[in-house]
Amino acid sequence: MDKKVFLDTNIILDLLDKKRAKHQIAKNLISYLTLNGYQIVISEDMLSTIYYIDKDREKILLFFKTILRKWEIVSYGVTLIEEAIDISITKSIDLEDLMQCLSAKKSHCDILITEDKGFYNCGLTLYTMDDFLATYRL
Repeated sequence: MDKKVFLDTNIILDLLDKKRAKHQIAKNLISYLTLNGYQIVISEDMLSTIYYIDKDREKILLFFKTILRKWEIVSYGVTLIEEAIDISITKSIDLEDLMQCLSAKKSHCDILITEDKGFYNCGLTLYTMDDFLATYRL
């Protein structure tokens, strides 16, 4: 079983915002991953993105303090950014998706969970939250 899972930004936003339609599914996903020993991986740029989007600053900062101790937060680095830019230029693909996918691959994740149906796949297994839970929570 794969034990290292990269989460897209939209999963974290769903988790943090009770008003989002997939909030409960995100809670179920994080609970499942945590209880079953998965290493959760996100990219460091998500922190500023989430902080910008979700206006409950105190809640967000406390969440960040919690995940810093439990999740793996990875950096892109110049080489990865250059690779993503080159692919984005040649294939007209979303740069953010590319950087996240390449970062997940660099971090040895086999699974990336996203709600973005058009997310670029750089060789990982992509799941939506529902698909992942249906596949692994048998």
